[in-house]
Amino acid sequence: MRLRFKATHVVLAMLCVMYFITYIDRVNIGTAASEIQKELGLTNTQLGLVFSAFAYPYLLFQVIGGWVGDHFGPRKTLFWCGMIWAAATIMTGSVHSLAALFVARFALGFGEGATFPTATRAMQYWTPASRRGFAQGLTHSFARLGNAITPPVVALLIVWLTWRGAFIVLGLLSLVWCIAWVCYFRNEPRDHASITEAELATLPARPQGEQPKVPWGRLLQRMWPVTLTYFCYGWSLWLYLNWLPLFFKNNYNLDIKSSALFASGVFFAGVVGDSLGGIISDRILQRTGNVRLARLSVTILGFAGALLSLFPILFVHDITVVALCLSAGFFFAELVIGPMWSIPMDIAAKYSGTAAGIMNTGSAFAAIVSPLVAGVVIDVTGNWYLPFLMSMGLLLLGGFSAFPDASRAAVR
Repeated sequence: MRLRFKATHVVLAMLCVMYFITYIDRVNIGTAASEIQKELGLTNTQLGLVFSAFAYPYLLFQVIGGWVGDHFGPRKTLFWCGMIWAAATIMTGSVHSLAALFVARFALGFGEGATFPTATRAMQYWTPASRRGFAQGLTHSFARLGNAITPPVVALLIVWLTWRGAFIVLGLLSLVWCIAWVCYFRNEPRDHASITEAELATLPARPQGEQPKVPWGRLLQRMWPVTLTYFCYGWSLWLYLNWLPLFFKNNYNLDIKSSALFASGVFFAGVVGDSLGGIISDRILQRTGNVRLARLSVTILGFAGALLSLFPILFVHDITVVALCLSAGFFFAELVIGPMWSIPMDIAAKYSGTAAGIMNTGSAFAAIVSPLVAGVVIDVTGNWYLPFLMSMGLLLLGGFSAFPDASRAAVR
């Protein structure tokens, strides 16, 4: 008997792979940073500038990219985005100066800027409304899986191929995904040759007629608290993604392979957090029918747990204790992903790509300032714990800013 996979499941799996690859290409620089820093003679401040280079176009193209995904559809948008980020990753392996490295990372941010808002648009019509939290949590858990395996994988690739070869191999992997996506995916589920009537019956109704104009005023008013909350989450995320391997390497005098393993262990906690947060949020929604309660309760739990988990590292500096605290902090922070990324679909179904782009500008802006501020603080003070203290303050703010933002009213 021939095994047949549902088209909706295959699309979700392909999006999971995309999230996985994009985060490998984002965080590979963190593991390779010590080798790049040594070869190019970079300070921590300059390295922070390189880390932030990705985020300038990433910030710019959140809303623009979300609109492009809404207007032209996820099939073409994600294909061309993938081609750009693949080329940028390959380009990183050929740089010989700070300026060239900055440009390569800038190009990567340009390619990835529209990916998550556009993926949200794809999920809008390919996922049942009752499983939005699960779908967002699952795809983002694959992003965190990418985080987790990147340090040891990149460390091994550096040993085998040098850091330049590592970037070339990872860029070629992205090209393979692009080809598979454009060959398989269709913007409209009903246009897919393999989808069944039973699957179509579970999916949200597709609005007919011309794409409605985006109500920018109402959408921005509704989404700005969500964006602030996501900025606070993003500050911690980008601190972890960019600086964690170097934190373990330099603060505890570890070699690149040992520091990569410690960083990988922390990132694996995020894989569990992403999946669990979306599942819990959906379960609450199914039992209560209260969208606000389903999104807000898990978000508050995530911020509070992440904040409390980081407290011990201010007083206890044993590497095992610190690694466990950072893992717990990352786990709780990642609980918020499923509910947060469900909010654009909950409140702006017709404009979910644009709404998701508005929300993700918060994280994109954090991706600029968080790694850069951390690099300056480390250079000035020599203290690798101060950036995490700053992160705790943002987690506190994020917990309070979440109260007005959790799916109160839909934008029609």
